[in-house]
Amino acid sequence: MKTSNPILVELTRGELVESFHRGAVAVVDGSGALTAKWGDVDRLIYARSAIKPLQALPLIETGAADKFSLSDQEIALACSSHSAEEIHTDTVSSWLTRLGLGEDNLECGTCPPLLEETRKALYRAQNDPTQVHNNCSGKHTGMLSTAQHMGEPTAGYIKLEHPVQQRIKETLEDMMECDLSEAPKGIDGCGIPVMGMSLTAIATGMAKLANPDQQAPSRQRAIGRISKAMAAYPYLVAGKDRFDTALMQATKGTVLSKGGAEGVQVAFVPHLGLGIALKIDDGARRGADVAMAAVLQQLGALEDAVLDAWLEMPLKNWAGTLIGTARPNGGIFT
Repeated sequence: MKTSNPILVELTRGELVESFHRGAVAVVDGSGALTAKWGDVDRLIYARSAIKPLQALPLIETGAADKFSLSDQEIALACSSHSAEEIHTDTVSSWLTRLGLGEDNLECGTCPPLLEETRKALYRAQNDPTQVHNNCSGKHTGMLSTAQHMGEPTAGYIKLEHPVQQRIKETLEDMMECDLSEAPKGIDGCGIPVMGMSLTAIATGMAKLANPDQQAPSRQRAIGRISKAMAAYPYLVAGKDRFDTALMQATKGTVLSKGGAEGVQVAFVPHLGLGIALKIDDGARRGADVAMAAVLQQLGALEDAVLDAWLEMPLKNWAGTLIGTARPNGGIFT
């Protein structure tokens, strides 16, 4: 980074600002114009799971969603980073069964449920987590659906050279208006390729989700299905006490949001025709949640009352005593 990004979020304890989160934000409109920005929006980052709604487009555009009669719940799960609650794992398992596949076909690896109470219940029952508990299992089941529908090998679908990943890469390039062929590359936590992209490019992709009428008919339909599914089933996109679920429930789907690891957060706002992408430099999730709420407030996307829980996020000690707040930096967001 040539210069430091601005402080987006402050954490107070008593009368002092004890710590803070720096970051950058890009806001793009339907014409592709960068209408607002904070910090360095051209630096390449890994978007991680925040771009799952874009990665899900080929699931619909190839005809796989129709072939397997996918429900809105399953489309929402294809866009999700779920908490592995029963509603998530049961839906993924039944979807895999309908494909004639099982959890061993998922190449995402195993990880414990994100929700603590579900994790404890799993271990109390002396069960180990499986691939279905992985927060990315819905996305991976969507990729398996596409591979199977297209007559492609299901083994190795996470590899960059596999047609599933090449199709996703081409979709991302089209939606983000960027060339990813020479972009820095790595491997995500769930095993799929990640490619370096700017916040401006990511926000451009989100703006296209917010303005589907500007896309070809087949893509309009795919965007419509994804938006409808996320708005109707926000609990499947994340889960209990999760920012994405709470925000989409509170806004009744007028704002659609998706978080990713390492402090990445995106949103698309159809009624304003805007796409938003942000990254907290230190990767903190609490910083991303507060920063996104502040950006939505700044843009007039929502009433303050809807955002209050994140604009003044209470911080408590182990005894439950309120000791401070996480809040937007008033010098940046006014």
